[in-house]
Amino acid sequence: MARSQKSVYVCQHCGYQSPKWLGRCPTCGEWHSLVEEREPSSEGERHRLARAGRATPKSYAEIAQQADVRWSSGLPEFDRVLGGGVVPGSVVLVGGDPGIGKSTLLLQVADQLTRRYGAVLYVSGEESERQIKMRGERLGLEARALYVLTETCLESVCEAIETLRPSAAVIDSIQTIFSETLESVPGSLTQVREAATRFLLLAKSYEIPIFLIGHVTKEGLIAGPKALEHIVDAVLYFEGERHQNHRVIRAVKNRYGATNEVGVFEMTSQGLIPVANPSAMFLSERPVGVSGSVVSACLEGTRPILIELQALVGPSGYGAGRRMTRGVDPYRVALLLAVLERRAGFQLAGCDVFVNVAGGITVDEPAVDLAIVAAVASSFRNVALDAHTVIFGEVGLAGEVRAVSAAAARAREAAQMGFRRLILPEHNRRSVEAPATVEVIGVRSIFEALELVVSE
Repeated sequence: MARSQKSVYVCQHCGYQSPKWLGRCPTCGEWHSLVEEREPSSEGERHRLARAGRATPKSYAEIAQQADVRWSSGLPEFDRVLGGGVVPGSVVLVGGDPGIGKSTLLLQVADQLTRRYGAVLYVSGEESERQIKMRGERLGLEARALYVLTETCLESVCEAIETLRPSAAVIDSIQTIFSETLESVPGSLTQVREAATRFLLLAKSYEIPIFLIGHVTKEGLIAGPKALEHIVDAVLYFEGERHQNHRVIRAVKNRYGATNEVGVFEMTSQGLIPVANPSAMFLSERPVGVSGSVVSACLEGTRPILIELQALVGPSGYGAGRRMTRGVDPYRVALLLAVLERRAGFQLAGCDVFVNVAGGITVDEPAVDLAIVAAVASSFRNVALDAHTVIFGEVGLAGEVRAVSAAAARAREAAQMGFRRLILPEHNRRSVEAPATVEVIGVRSIFEALELVVSE
C-alpha cells in the first residue's frame, strides 16, 4: 500500500508550521493565515531536483573577480542600486505596490540587456503576449532578442530557460509560478519558496541573472514573506506615490554591494528615466519664505541627497493634539516633540503636529532630527527660515546635538546646490571643508540651533 501523504499547516505570513490547523498563528499573531500544504507527490522528482543543484569545487584562485563580471543594465541608477551593475548568476527580487512601475522597469532593463549581451527571456504569469507587446511599443523598445513566455508552470519555465539559455531572465511575478510536484495553491509560501529555490539553482548553474517581481502585502513587504528575501541575492523595493512622477528604488539586501543604496527615476510616457541629480528634483518646488520648511541632507547608501522637511503646527480642536507623519518615523518625531517641550519650553501638548518629507521619499536616519526640530519650531512660531540654509544633526534626549556620519559629503552636496549656510553638529564642523562662500556653523544643543533659525 502506498504511504499516505503528510499534511502540514503553514502560516502564509511568517512561515510557522503546525501539524494541525490553528485560527491564529502563535508566532506572528495573524488570524486565518495557516493553510494546509502537502509534501511532494513524487519523491523521485524531489531527489532529482536536489541533484540538479550540485556543483563541483573550484579553486579560490580560479574564481573571477567581482568587478570583472558585472554587466551594465543601461540604466545608471539601476546599476547604482545593484552595487555597480548586474552580476551573472544572481537572483534579484523587485517588490513594490501595484502599478508603481516594476514591470515597466524590468522590461526596459531586458531591452538594454538584449542590446549588449544577447537573448533575454521574459516570463509573464499575469499578462498576455499582446499586453507586453503594447507596453514595449509605448516605451519605444527595440527588443529584437527578447523572448516572451506566458506560462505559470515552474517546470515549463525551467525547461524554457534550459533550452533557450538566455543571457538573463525576468519572472513576472514569482507569486504566479507553481510547481506540479506540490499540491499547495499558487502563491502559497511553499510554492513561492520552491520556485525561488529552483530559479536560484538555475541562475548559479548557468550563470544567468534572474529578476523576480514580487507582490507586496498591505504592510508594504514582499509577500512570501521573509523566506524569499533569505533565498535571493538582492532585494529591491519601489518607493514613491503612484500619483507623482518620480520613483525611488531602495536596496534592502545585496550580497554583491552596499545596502540602502537608492536609485531615483522619473516616470514618463517613455518609461522610467534615471535622475542624475535627485537633490535638484526634490527641491524643485520648494516654497520660499514659508514657515515650517527646512532643507536637510540625508545619506542614502553612499549618496547624499538634499530633501525638504515640512512641519505644520496648529491648535487642536479636540484637546489632545494629533501627531501625523509621512516619510519619517512617527516614534522618532514623538521623541523630538517631547524634547522640544521638556528642554526648550515649547507647549505642544494642545497642538496638532504634522511632519512631511516632500516628494514622497522615506528617510529613516537620525541625521534629520535637527531639521525636524527646526521645522516644528519654525511653524510653531510662524517664523520662516533662511532659504539658503541646510540643517542636519542627531538630537539626544538631553537636547544635545550629536555628530553624524559623512558630514563632509553632505556639506559638499549642499555647496554644489548653491546653499550658503550650514548648521551642523559642532563635532562635525572640523571635518567639513566648505568653499569660502559657504558659512559653516557648529551647534552643541538645540538651544543654539533654535537661536540661529527661529529667534524672535
